[in-house]
Amino acid sequence: MLNFITKTRVLLVALPAFLAVSAADASAAGKTLTIYTYESFTSEWGPGPKVKEAFEKACDCTINFVSVADGVALLSRLKLEGAGTKADVVLGLDTNLVAEAKATGLFDASGVDTSALKVPGDYKDDVFVPYDYGHFAVIYDTQTIKNPPQSMKDLVEGDPSQKIVIEDPRTSTPGLGLLLWVKSIYGDKAPEAWAKLKSRVLTVTPGWSEAYGLFTKGEAPMVLSYTTSPAYHMVAENTDRYQAAAFSEGHYIQIEVAGLLKNAPDKDLARDFLKFMVTPGFQDTIPTNNWMMPVSATSQPLPDAFGKLVNPSKTFLMSSDEVAKNRKAWIDEWLAAMSMN
Repeated sequence: MLNFITKTRVLLVALPAFLAVSAADASAAGKTLTIYTYESFTSEWGPGPKVKEAFEKACDCTINFVSVADGVALLSRLKLEGAGTKADVVLGLDTNLVAEAKATGLFDASGVDTSALKVPGDYKDDVFVPYDYGHFAVIYDTQTIKNPPQSMKDLVEGDPSQKIVIEDPRTSTPGLGLLLWVKSIYGDKAPEAWAKLKSRVLTVTPGWSEAYGLFTKGEAPMVLSYTTSPAYHMVAENTDRYQAAAFSEGHYIQIEVAGLLKNAPDKDLARDFLKFMVTPGFQDTIPTNNWMMPVSATSQPLPDAFGKLVNPSKTFLMSSDEVAKNRKAWIDEWLAAMSMN
């Protein structure tokens, strides 16, 4: 879900397979598809505008994006709206939230064949369609930090004068990712780790966009983001100033997904969009607009910068059921530790 204020626009390729199915469907004409997603996806520099243009040409319909700050906020909004939600498709949850999302009873089977997708851990689900992935990482400013943390232990116990901006796990999928990353490494000792890390946290933001904005403005020399973040700076800004710290324990992965609502007025149209998401027309927008890794073939190779990124030695990913069972308790632990004097 990485998007940046300045973007190099990419040319969307033709969608022959998708067009053959959807352009011929005149019944979609004049219809509106409402998609709930996160703000950085729909920003003018994000994938949203290109995705909207490509799909509308194929379906002869209108996409109506409704955005909230971040991924966790999407699930919270759906829970509040219940069966009366206006969403046809929700785009921007991740695998940490899948079990909790299914428990709402609001989602239907996707009807999308995901067997050919390339997702770490071979993630598959009959309800949610994965569309990108990336590993969480601490991004640091090489002009400020000469010896970046080389492990989570280094980050937790390091110099408190070198601050980091993190995201709130109650509203943000990166924030939740960091919570689960710390839990994966420290287990029952996670509260003690958070109590130590607190002295290095400059602020906690509701979502990723606010956190990364503070970082690039120089408010803090580190930020929680993704191993793919430096690719943006190398490709769009021609600089290697900002780099990801490689942690010896490994990195937690995020796999982003989209789902179909049971009460969608036109499920065929909604399913067409989910199928479109795994075609080059959608996947081409991911590397250099969302700054994440695509899950299926793109029409062009990845920029060379992607070959220079941190390649985690180990990947952490908890089951969605485990996260659903413990998320509230683990967030309460985090809140208690972060509020300690």
